[in-house]
Amino acid sequence: MFDFDQYLGFLAFLTILTIGFWLMIFLLTFVVPYWLIGNLREMYKERKEAKRAQLEE
Repeated sequence: MFDFDQYLGFLAFLTILTIGFWLMIFLLTFVVPYWLIGNLREMYKERKEAKRAQLEE
């Protein structure tokens, strides 16, 4: 059915596809929420500091 070169190419394709799939799962479940939550916390801290500075004036 397959020549040996075609078999190796198919295995390489499946390997790259699988690595890409798990990388996307990792990015969407851990990295993006971590980045968003950290960004929201930083914005909250900056607003809190700005309010505090404005009240002290």
